[in-house]
Amino acid sequence: MGAGFSVLGAVEIDSDAAATHAKNHPGSHLWETDIRSLQASKMRRQLGLASGELTLLKTCPPCQGFSSLASGKGLMDHERNDLVLHTVRFVRALMPQAVLLENVLGLGKDARLQYVRDSLHSLGYVSMVYRFVASDFAVPQRRRRLIMLALRGKRRNLPQDIADLIPDLRGSVSVRTAFSELEAANRADDPLDRYRKSSDKVQRRIEAIPVGGGRLDLPEEHQLDCHKKVGTKHALASYGRIKWDSPAPTMTTRCTTPACGTFVHPEKHRGITLREAATLQTFPSDYDFQGDYGSIERQIGNAVPVRMASVLGETVLRTLNS
Repeated sequence: MGAGFSVLGAVEIDSDAAATHAKNHPGSHLWETDIRSLQASKMRRQLGLASGELTLLKTCPPCQGFSSLASGKGLMDHERNDLVLHTVRFVRALMPQAVLLENVLGLGKDARLQYVRDSLHSLGYVSMVYRFVASDFAVPQRRRRLIMLALRGKRRNLPQDIADLIPDLRGSVSVRTAFSELEAANRADDPLDRYRKSSDKVQRRIEAIPVGGGRLDLPEEHQLDCHKKVGTKHALASYGRIKWDSPAPTMTTRCTTPACGTFVHPEKHRGITLREAATLQTFPSDYDFQGDYGSIERQIGNAVPVRMASVLGETVLRTLNS
């Protein structure tokens, strides 16, 4: 349950992520498969739904291919990016009251999004695209995201600004507050209370990073040759300390690896733990993940922040009821 919804089913191709979902959401029907091989009409029948009965269809196609990093380096993964188009066939089979599609900002510049919107319009939906920062939803993280909200019924109206949908659900939370709440939860023997171990050389580099600092603050002997080559224009987040009194940067699939971003603990000489990263994604402290260290790190970074998903879900219900 969450934001007034009961999650009926989910599709997940990654076996560890599927195991995580099954452990934490035992009442949800799970299809562990490639979504391209799943018949939408079969899903509807297995869920016992009539066409038009479903309240919300939430789609989260892979975002890496639409990221600024991928586009900037010419690394567009067209096969994976085409997965966003499968939204249309599931809408056609289920005809939900609302559709919520979430991705990175780069999707907004891609023709696939307009195709989805045009296709949904032909099915009788109105839609609007919104851009926002997760910290607006009381998520302790500066995660920039795009959502497309579509409602069945062409007479429905959607506001131009997402702030009009959630005026009383906004607010900012700092890393200090999030970590304090995690400490207060005091979960004993937490399997995620571990961080990525560093070599002696990397450990000394981490110890040399001042509070609030990053790789540009490192003494000469701790700077990497690759960073010297790119100077002060690139890779600035690498070996950065998270700041206490502001939201954290975006949690990525390497969100506990100091070399891969601003993922060093605000004060302690280590990267953040898996549980701290999950906390910055607003997972509850009793949420359990399955898989090895790298798999759990990837699942955390790939997830939609729980608080953000909850607010969006409540927004959908409010909009449908207005």
